[in-house]
Amino acid sequence: MTEAPLLSVQDLSVAFRQGGRDSLAVDRISFDVRRGETVALVGESGSGKSVSALSVMKLLPYPAASHPSGRILFKGTDLITADGAAMRAVRGNDITIVFQEPMTSLNPLHTVGKQVAETLVLHRGLSEQAARARAVELLGKVGIPDPEQRLDSYPHQLSGGQRQRVMIAMALANEPDLLIADEPTTALDVTVQAQILALLKDLQRESGMAILFITHDLGIVRKLADRVCVMRHGKIVEQGPVGDIFERPQHPYTIELMAAEPKPMARALRDDAKTVMQADDLKVWFPVKRGLLRRTVGHVKAVDGISVSVREGHTLGIVGESGSGKTTLGLALLRLISSQGPIVFMGRPIQGLGFKAMRPNRRFMQVVFQDPYGSLSPRMSVAEIVAEGLAIHHPKLGEDERDARVVKALQEVGLDPATRHRYPHEFSGGQRQRIAIARAMVLEPSFVLLDEPTSALDRIVQAQIVDLLRELQAQRGLTYLFISHDLKVVSALADDIIVMRNGKVVESGAAERVFKAPENDYTKALFAAAFDLDTVTGRTAS
Repeated sequence: MTEAPLLSVQDLSVAFRQGGRDSLAVDRISFDVRRGETVALVGESGSGKSVSALSVMKLLPYPAASHPSGRILFKGTDLITADGAAMRAVRGNDITIVFQEPMTSLNPLHTVGKQVAETLVLHRGLSEQAARARAVELLGKVGIPDPEQRLDSYPHQLSGGQRQRVMIAMALANEPDLLIADEPTTALDVTVQAQILALLKDLQRESGMAILFITHDLGIVRKLADRVCVMRHGKIVEQGPVGDIFERPQHPYTIELMAAEPKPMARALRDDAKTVMQADDLKVWFPVKRGLLRRTVGHVKAVDGISVSVREGHTLGIVGESGSGKTTLGLALLRLISSQGPIVFMGRPIQGLGFKAMRPNRRFMQVVFQDPYGSLSPRMSVAEIVAEGLAIHHPKLGEDERDARVVKALQEVGLDPATRHRYPHEFSGGQRQRIAIARAMVLEPSFVLLDEPTSALDRIVQAQIVDLLRELQAQRGLTYLFISHDLKVVSALADDIIVMRNGKVVESGAAERVFKAPENDYTKALFAAAFDLDTVTGRTAS
């Protein structure tokens, strides 16, 4: 007789009350999760993945959220009809969750040890001393170095990967039967991401727990999951074993999703292209001050003697793990932070120029940030956001001419100009990133810093943004400095590449050569983590 599923979601719908009407976010989905297996929910933003997972733990904003239909059976008990006391016994004990961004999930006012021990005290009734000893054991188990010392650290004193490990330690404290992982590696570098995935697989093998894994990264799904459910517009359009879904997708959306990976394209590059941005022996050192008199006792060498040169129409990719100095280098080249060493932009030295002297250069150097929602003012309409630079750099433009340029910029990035009077929250993540690109392009720059512009986007939208950036570069002869930890996107877009570690360049050269035959051991490890997760997850490629 076949064992009953640990979790069985049956005909589940989720509705949210908006303006006096119910709007369906999840529409009659069904799937099972069995003991010891990993089931992945994949799909674009807004497809209902996270809402489905939060429904399992009844963490939605009730009563604004409701379930017009369906059951969620966990060990045979319907969680939808369970009362508050029953759910409190399940949460953190039988079912636990790891969220995407640990910094917003961990309490900044409590030590790591207190937060890990808390669930042991609540659910297991351990004394504070026993809970603390168990917390040390758990932190060591998830790979935190010097766990006894880290016990008294606060979340901000840990790296992103360490914070995510703390979240996993909290989730595993009471040996749950089901772990829900909601985009747990999206914000992490490829090396840390690989370590977290390997950790989850090792812990799963040891405990036999089931994992419900939510992600838009199909590379992770292929290596980690046993079965896949593909979601779109609140529905599961296809589900089955991971091998079947990847090798023989049936639904048109699944086929589109599988094919939507940014791919390198051959480009004709001019050997005589002029140098747009150049820096020699650039340094950004942050002083470390201690003591009552705040004396400088050392320096954090964020950028330590780096030389770069980017030619017109070319893309220089900068890769490396968090803390390697990628973004600091980009900001220093744009003179947005202080640095030492000569910087030449379009043939003119700009190092040492003051605020007013730099202003004429600003229209020719623009930046697109990682998080479009955070970089777009929620109080300004799209038209106001895109036109803001025009008001500063072209103050003599009339209102009609300024609006015409905004319309043209929005058309170039594939947005309907009729929507320009809406606000950022009314657009999807991909559309917001297009708005950010339009804001940069409306000034007709020569040099654009792209700081992780696709990392927060779904696979299909990511491919669309890469195609858009290529198209704009071809049309305008733009020069890009592309910073990312997504090496697949870098390989698709970059002509040249530099690999950074601890503020220094460990390898550089033509992107095609570096990706095909890396020479530095760190570069090899970085590429292995990005392109061959089999080595860390213990899975065989399908």
